[in-house]
Amino acid sequence: MATRKVVLKEDPILRKQSRTVTKFDERLWELLDDMAETMYADEGVGLAAVQVASLKRAIVVAIQDGRGITELINAEITHREGTQYEIEGCLSIPGEYYETIRPEKITVEYDDRYGEHHVEDAEGFRAVCYCHEIDHTNGILFLDRLNPEPHDREELEERARKRRAEKQPTVK
Repeated sequence: MATRKVVLKEDPILRKQSRTVTKFDERLWELLDDMAETMYADEGVGLAAVQVASLKRAIVVAIQDGRGITELINAEITHREGTQYEIEGCLSIPGEYYETIRPEKITVEYDDRYGEHHVEDAEGFRAVCYCHEIDHTNGILFLDRLNPEPHDREELEERARKRRAEKQPTVK
């Protein structure tokens, strides 16, 4: 495993559509392992392959909820429900944090590193993370999801402080 360089928002690759993964082989596994190491090294909670200059529909997410790392290949959101507001950041846009609008609950279909298909319901912070990273595979940045009418910033910042105290960072 190795850490890879995270591309920054000025790089046009971040606005490109990622390609569907068709080979579930050692090269994909190496990419996923490197992505996880890069995400942990940069203290993120999620990373899409495009953020390390690979146009593959591959995502890693690690939320401090006891599940460990989740790898999502060819992920698609098939259902959205409700609305939530969250302060988000991005490893490709360091130092910038803004309030976004995301669904409260989602259903996501994806393959794992071996090509096995999964369907998962996610809500709350996990839904935000999945949406953020899946957006990356579609060339969308969290800056495209900003809330035009921000909510009580103190309340949102308090939630972010509580997550940090629990070693649960804001979305990056």
